Amino acid sequence: MIEHSLSLCYRNKLILAPMVRVGTLPMRLLALDYGADIVYCEELIDLKMLQCKRVVNEVLSTVDFVAPDDRVVFRTCEREQSRVVFQMGTSDAERALAVARLVENDVAGIDVNMGCPKEYSTKGGMGAALLSDPDKIEKILSTLVKGTRRPVTCKIRILPSLEDTLSLVKRIERTGIAAVTVHGSGGSHDHIQKYLDIEDFRQATAASSVMVARAAMWNPSIFLKEGLRPLEEVMQKYIRYAIQYENHYTNTKYCLCQMLREQLESPQGRLLHAAQSSQEICEAFGLGAFYEEMTRELNARRAELLARTPEAAAEPAEDTSGVIKMAVKFDRRAYSPQITPKMCLLEWCRKEKLAQPVYDTVQRPLDRLFCSVVTVAEQKYQSTLWDKSKKLAEQAAAIVCLRSRGLPEGRLGEESPSWHKRKREAIDQDPEGSRNQEHTVPGELCKKLFVALGSGEESRLGGW
Repeated sequence: MIEHSLSLCYRNKLILAPMVRVGTLPMRLLALDYGADIVYCEELIDLKMLQCKRVVNEVLSTVDFVAPDDRVVFRTCEREQSRVVFQMGTSDAERALAVARLVENDVAGIDVNMGCPKEYSTKGGMGAALLSDPDKIEKILSTLVKGTRRPVTCKIRILPSLEDTLSLVKRIERTGIAAVTVHGSGGSHDHIQKYLDIEDFRQATAASSVMVARAAMWNPSIFLKEGLRPLEEVMQKYIRYAIQYENHYTNTKYCLCQMLREQLESPQGRLLHAAQSSQEICEAFGLGAFYEEMTRELNARRAELLARTPEAAAEPAEDTSGVIKMAVKFDRRAYSPQITPKMCLLEWCRKEKLAQPVYDTVQRPLDRLFCSVVTVAEQKYQSTLWDKSKKLAEQAAAIVCLRSRGLPEGRLGEESPSWHKRKREAIDQDPEGSRNQEHTVPGELCKKLFVALGSGEESRLGGW
């Protein structure tokens, strides 16, 4: 048995529930600001986490768990370390223990999700599917309790009969875990709308602590004893955290839409619908100056770190002689939504019967920025400016090639005739789809966006 080096108390606590796409670092920090005692991250699948590398991000002062495709799967910071619980989706004891050991030095507790009824979870034997296999539950929890230095918990749903539920909970208790969370029918809709309702809910259920999901998603100041803060104030504070910790803009946008709810059709809601970057989100909420200031500050930190380790600032390792270079970046606001420089370059190569462009992209270890070199007709092109993602770096390289050759790059008002032709052909082939798109209202656009971004996961909030 490994001795627990940190004991997280679960008695008489206000807890931010694990919510997919909501429980990322900005929301967790905001909940702590407003009085939450414990915050859970969104459910993260064991197989995905086991592919990640632990990276200390000196620029953001965070610890990042980064997937092979360079996407940050889990990000945390020192401020929440003693109060954040890592929730995993798992159906295997050894995988669960491997994940726990991967993250245990950066979190306060480990939780196993046994309550999600959604197919994406249950078809893998995870979530609520575990409730029908008590032997597996016992093995997973016992393995975690014995093998990790953090307190272990699990979240379940009530079984069809009270007798079966009590029998399962007693068996779970014998594994030595620190707490069990029961996902009942939820209280946010009817019972929890302000801080005092949380205590009333605790008394009514005789629960030791209360975990809040939707009410906290709609306004995280639900945890504040003094009462709810104005939504505009809450959203601005959330955005500041999102920019400070470089939260991906699609996730920021999603969470803000959950807060706006019935105000999605307001002028501000429409600006949020249209935003295609963190900068545009900030501008929609009057935080354009903050975005510029924080960007300068983060860039200054990167420059300082690079100055201390100049070898990390080196150009790509391959021979760059003869490479045509320009200092350009891809600003999506300057381009048509349907057309990008990469698309324009590929189309031009096809027209000229050339081999398709080949992109060679590298990542700088220190600040994890990207640079790409594109080869077209045996000539290489590169932007000298490093970017935040592989995709943006490749677009920048494509711009260098197109500009060097004097070709259209898809900027607004600059589309080539071939693209117009393709658009007309697409409309002729699907006139009904064109009409549907034409009459889509902003609210529907927002919903479609989330369906596309979430790959079918937009309903997961209901399964926290």
